[in-house]
Amino acid sequence: MNTKILSILKDKGEKMSEPKVTKQDILNASSQMLNKDLYVVFTKPTNGLGPVMENIEEHLKFQVSLEERGIMFGAGPFWEDNEIDWSGEGMVIIRASSLTEAKEIAATDPMHKSGARSFEVRPWLLNEGTINLSVNYSKGSFTLK
Repeated sequence: MNTKILSILKDKGEKMSEPKVTKQDILNASSQMLNKDLYVVFTKPTNGLGPVMENIEEHLKFQVSLEERGIMFGAGPFWEDNEIDWSGEGMVIIRASSLTEAKEIAATDPMHKSGARSFEVRPWLLNEGTINLSVNYSKGSFTLK
């Protein structure tokens, strides 16, 4: 465990076997990091892939609309462990002002409105990571790593 977090817990008088760690504790410990609140929507089929595929076109249009409105941070399917097959599960990361708003956004997805998929929304703090974007103006190309 990070020494800064341990120090915070000791200051709070917490037992090390069962510490109660709050969001503020993590924000304090990671104060030099990004600390960007986002919401992750985990989505899975409710009745097989048939209903999912029936709604896929409207779902993808909805996803693009979230992207165009600046709500979507990223999204995509989860492959099976063989990295070939898909069982219909996916994840969407969205920008919202609260968990309630994030759930409202997720509920408007045609995939969820139709009942083809159920969803769970979890608050997520983005702190670490790197994105590398290289733009070549003369070739009109880009590379995203």
